[in-house]
Amino acid sequence: MSLWETTQEAMGLLLRMDAALWEIIGVSFRVSLLAMLAAVPPALLIAFVLVRCAFPGRWLLISLVNTLMAVPTVVVGLLLFILLSRAGPLGDWHLLFSQPAMIMGQILLALPILVVMLHAALASVDKRAWETALQLGASRPAALWRLVMEARFGVMAALVAAFGRIIAEVGCAMMVGGNIAGFTRNITTAIALETLKGEYAQGVALGMVLLVLALALNLLLGLLRGRGQLAVQA
Repeated sequence: MSLWETTQEAMGLLLRMDAALWEIIGVSFRVSLLAMLAAVPPALLIAFVLVRCAFPGRWLLISLVNTLMAVPTVVVGLLLFILLSRAGPLGDWHLLFSQPAMIMGQILLALPILVVMLHAALASVDKRAWETALQLGASRPAALWRLVMEARFGVMAALVAAFGRIIAEVGCAMMVGGNIAGFTRNITTAIALETLKGEYAQGVALGMVLLVLALALNLLLGLLRGRGQLAVQA
């Protein structure tokens, strides 16, 4: 089958709303969105502490978080596999080859990106904003929310970048999810499987979904940067 014929078949699968195809897409988005919901609050708190608090080893911790951004996804998957395997310390949880395990892996992948980018975003806010909010009677959560609003363009950029990272990763998802049809098979693991089987149409269709998502995320990032620059100039 030629590349053009494969592309046509892939487009047909998408347009016909092929049930198996969209189930895979649904698993990817469900797992990644849940991972983001779980990762954002601790990442925001860590970033806030790194910005507002001076303590011994602070810059060492920042350097460590920056280093963790470069850890390959398969290494994170291997670590989590060891922890969740039957002989591992968390084996009694029976989470290996499940969506919760995939979510845990994606949380570990998203956290360093979120912490680094949220730290940069919050550090760009006027340091007096926190004290001013507290002096005006705001609670600490409300004051933190005010900081987030002041740095909203940087915060949104962090969310977009982290989501793009985790939904497109394959190593960790393959190791802890097991690529089980209808349960843990997501976009990237399905592409790998279908390519090995020689079933290129579904792989190309899923690849198109990732390309469209990547384009949409990059356009959104560009829009956020543009608005951020306009806000600074104003």
